[in-house]
Amino acid sequence: MPDRLSAEDFDARPDLPDWRYILGGIDATFRLASFQQAGELIARVAELADAADHHPDLDLRWPGVVHVRLSTHDQGGLTTLDTDLARAVSALAAESGATSDPTRAVVTEIAIDALDASAIIPFWQAVLGYVPAHPESAHESPTLVDPRHRGPSIWFQQMDVPRPERSTIHLDIEVAHDVATQRVTAALDAGGRLVTDAYAPSFWVLADPEGNEACVCTWQARA
Repeated sequence: MPDRLSAEDFDARPDLPDWRYILGGIDATFRLASFQQAGELIARVAELADAADHHPDLDLRWPGVVHVRLSTHDQGGLTTLDTDLARAVSALAAESGATSDPTRAVVTEIAIDALDASAIIPFWQAVLGYVPAHPESAHESPTLVDPRHRGPSIWFQQMDVPRPERSTIHLDIEVAHDVATQRVTAALDAGGRLVTDAYAPSFWVLADPEGNEACVCTWQARA
């Protein structure tokens, strides 16, 4: 059984500078000189993953960008299996001449405030074709995830009383902890409004000029 690792455990490690902790996993982004070279790196990572019997989510984008996300799904979070494979993936990327862009790590979630989550979860599960998250996922709240690992997850936040003056749906944008303040500043410069920073650096609540809300979130200072 691999050892579980917390965000703090991972952040204390100096040996994985290409990677950032996001929502129970670690993400890396590599840039290569061409789409073909990026595809070749994907193939080499796939071979490595098969040999380790531990498989990341891989994404290839033009003109030559490879995104890798690692999490131990049957453990519902980060383990030493992920960090071992991450170190090997970084070595392959370096051999391929890739440049690393770790601050691009981001995961977007949809949060729905609900008076009775059990009453609305079946609707969202059916309409999206989603499934319940692993019980040991990053959220303690009820969460639905895309079984194809493509769409954003949806989590349901308990609301004690109706809030008709505010939207009950907002976005959570989980970013690398070392770019969060820049992301918040950019949103404010783009016309946004700071609703509260009382929970920073765990999250900042922002709103657009019409009051639609989004939270910029990190792993830091989580209860």
